[in-house]
Amino acid sequence: MIRPKLVLRLIHINWVLVSHGLDEIVLKTHLFRPIRFLAFFSPYYWLSRKSDPRAVRIREALEDLGPIYVKFGQALSTRKDLLPEDIADELVKLQDKVPPFKTELAQAIIEKELGMSIAEAFAEFNPEPLASASVAQVHGAVLHSGEQVVVKVLRPDIEERIQSDMGLIYELARFAERFWPDARRLRPMEVVAEFEKTTLDELDLVREAANAAKIRRNFENSDIIYIPEVHWPLTRQKVMVMERIHGIPVGEIEQLRAGGADFKLLAERGVEIFFTQVFRDNFFHADMHPGNIFVDLPAKYIAIDFGIVGTLSLSDQHYLAENFLAFFNRDYRKVAQMHVESGWVPRSTRIEEFESAIRSVCEPIFEKPLRDISFGQLLLRLFQTARRFDMHVQPQLVLLQKTLLNIEGLGRQLYPELDLWQTAKPFLEGWFKERMGPKAKINKLLKQFPEFAEQFPEVPSLLYKALDNAAHAQHHSELQSRELALLRQQLDANQRTTAWAIVISAALISIAIILQ
Repeated sequence: MIRPKLVLRLIHINWVLVSHGLDEIVLKTHLFRPIRFLAFFSPYYWLSRKSDPRAVRIREALEDLGPIYVKFGQALSTRKDLLPEDIADELVKLQDKVPPFKTELAQAIIEKELGMSIAEAFAEFNPEPLASASVAQVHGAVLHSGEQVVVKVLRPDIEERIQSDMGLIYELARFAERFWPDARRLRPMEVVAEFEKTTLDELDLVREAANAAKIRRNFENSDIIYIPEVHWPLTRQKVMVMERIHGIPVGEIEQLRAGGADFKLLAERGVEIFFTQVFRDNFFHADMHPGNIFVDLPAKYIAIDFGIVGTLSLSDQHYLAENFLAFFNRDYRKVAQMHVESGWVPRSTRIEEFESAIRSVCEPIFEKPLRDISFGQLLLRLFQTARRFDMHVQPQLVLLQKTLLNIEGLGRQLYPELDLWQTAKPFLEGWFKERMGPKAKINKLLKQFPEFAEQFPEVPSLLYKALDNAAHAQHHSELQSRELALLRQQLDANQRTTAWAIVISAALISIAIILQ
């Protein structure tokens, strides 16, 4: 049964929606639909109508509801192809323009975490935040060494608010598993658990700093992306200090155009960065909405905010790469076979039927630029196909799918004429050649040779021990065989004795009966 605390939270959510003039959403839910006519008798319904546009009301409601809902709005803001234009444009403000918390609170958190005053830590500290998002806000500062930095500070009591909302989401997932026929396939509890893990990881800024340092090493001296450096002496769980970067936000298209940005190259490099992180490094930035991406003109990216990162198991990485490559080559039969082999659809699935279904979904989108692809329609058809073939959601891939949607949405904004498939295909072919080709196997042997060479002197003794153990095992086996043979003979003798005893006893009883 749902706990009273969660009931109160659910009531609060509905109250926030109503207070922002979104009562039509509340009244259309199953819970209130039978009594929605009563709203027309309420003076509040007629007297408190909001004058703000619907997009503003939706954005403000998400801000009031808290960080989980702000993140949901951030994800939607990258998909202008799936939303009305006015709502998509307004939700962009959730990327870095969420109302900030008080500077006094930020300074108190910084001083408590660092164990020193603001003046001791920084030569200058700007009390006005540079940006404010769902989990943290950022202030500009200058170190005593003269280096310009940014100071990221977690929102106060952020963990309690997130845990409260996660409890509600878990309850909804439990209800879904009980009453929704598709729940077994969509695995809502596992998806929510994965979402909770990545969200809570975001609340540890030391972890985020370590993620940033790793991605910075992966792209060291890169011409396509720059990662700012972490200042470790002033980084704690709730405070992180990083090098300050200067670039144009990737969502400011007009500003980029005025600066002479190369949009085609930016779009292609975005795809390259994604596939490089996923397949070369197996460590990818999983929160690549426009608020976290800047451009150093004409076509170099700058990335920030590494609170959410993703990795794949080697088997998932391999299957995913093969699926992508087969898809780009329009080898739908192999796509179907890979789905079965990886366990993403039941093994009882008929390959021919699944191949035909995949072809009917994917073939219409090839050789089309992004601007001509309706991803809303594509997602709907993919969902229908997944349901038909009992395709189970893979929770470990949800983060990757979210990132891919972000990248695709970014490419749509920058260069709608981009051919996503032809841009990605050469990279994957090169990756397969590097990982699976003869040269890769020789390199793997050469890499393992020092380990073999180190163990080579021990081979004779190991071989002697193996032969000796085999001989002892054989001798022991022979002894066991002899004992079993003797035991079998004894059992046979006992059985014969028992049989004769039964016969003699029966005869004696018969004689006694006759004599009687």
